[in-house]
Amino acid sequence: MAAAAPRVFVSHLSGVAVFDPNGDQVGRVRDLVAMLRVGRRPPRLLGIVVEVASRRLIFLPMTRVTGVESGQVITTGVVNLRRFEQRPTERLVLGELLDRRVTLVGTDEQVTVLDVAIQQLPARRDWEIDKVFVRRGKAGALRRKGETLTVEWSAVTGFSLEEHGQGAENLVATFEQLRPADLANVMHHLSPKRRAEVAAALDDDRLADVLEELPDDDQVEILGKLKDERAADVLEAMDPDDAADLLSELPEEDKERLLTLMQPDDAADVRRLLSYEERTAGGLMTTEPIVLRPDATVADALARVRQQDLSPALAAQVYVCRPPDETPTGKYLGMVHFQRLLREPPFTLVSSVVDSDLKPLPPDASLPSVTSFLAAYNMVAAPVVDDSGSLLGAVTVDDVLDHLLPDDWRETEFHGPEGVPDGRH
Repeated sequence: MAAAAPRVFVSHLSGVAVFDPNGDQVGRVRDLVAMLRVGRRPPRLLGIVVEVASRRLIFLPMTRVTGVESGQVITTGVVNLRRFEQRPTERLVLGELLDRRVTLVGTDEQVTVLDVAIQQLPARRDWEIDKVFVRRGKAGALRRKGETLTVEWSAVTGFSLEEHGQGAENLVATFEQLRPADLANVMHHLSPKRRAEVAAALDDDRLADVLEELPDDDQVEILGKLKDERAADVLEAMDPDDAADLLSELPEEDKERLLTLMQPDDAADVRRLLSYEERTAGGLMTTEPIVLRPDATVADALARVRQQDLSPALAAQVYVCRPPDETPTGKYLGMVHFQRLLREPPFTLVSSVVDSDLKPLPPDASLPSVTSFLAAYNMVAAPVVDDSGSLLGAVTVDDVLDHLLPDDWRETEFHGPEGVPDGRH
């Protein structure tokens, strides 16, 4: 049985240093950002407010945090330096949750919040606030005169959203457990005003996932109502191929302005995709498949496949290339399906089990050619390689289906699980 993730009280994080993987200091923790939920469900921790050297406050998403300890925070090294702006659904943990009066469930006793604890959920990258450290006694009383105790988040009231609210904040909390495609279906049937309110209340990663599932018109409408800096952040959070598809729908001036605001590496990937015709392998591909060097082991490959953020189609196989191992890569050597990885000893080099017989797709391959390739070889993803032998990306079956289905396929009755409200009533 796996050991439980360590629990950290947020007061111990205030002012601690934030480091990148190389040990260089990025800044210091000034607060944490959480999203409250309906009822007494523990809040989800969205990220950390970090003060960098210029004294600017920036937002560090928890998806880019690899370690949280009392003495330090470790990041992936990818940090967006845009100034932090708090959104309607967000609460500052140190600034808004501590020192407030709440009520103990069952006794109706008023207590003061001294601290809260965060913990990473098992086998996931999500973090929650799960414990509350409180002091009994009247507000303003000396701490030494009041008994302190630690209780579950659900054991107190006075934090969470009200169930009956109709604002965008409550709507976001109510539909938090929906898959992106199902939330997209709900948003598609909302009024434009309400759709914009919900989009404004979603965090960047969640909005990016939802945008990828919406029709083009809805995507353009929502993006157009965001501030340019926020729109650029959301585009960075989207898969590069989906971001390119969305930007291709915008006027040239708007497209260029948003690309300029994006992080250079993200913008470069999107610009490369925009250079290909839409209904070709180059226009359909993602630039972020799993790429490994020949000396990587099967254990290395399986660790990459297990990454939670990967779609099932991208996790189905790894691509073996000579350095550099970011697209466009060095020479493409072949691919290894994850089923083959499961059959090999962990120490086996991927270069020794690579499938080099299957000819990859050129970037100008037409949509019918891509479809035939996937069908003929029973694959859910295919490599795209240029004339020099460099891997450019991979085409996945979900992107192909998006272009094969009729434009109104999201309107069909079968879309979404039974019982999911569609917002029309």
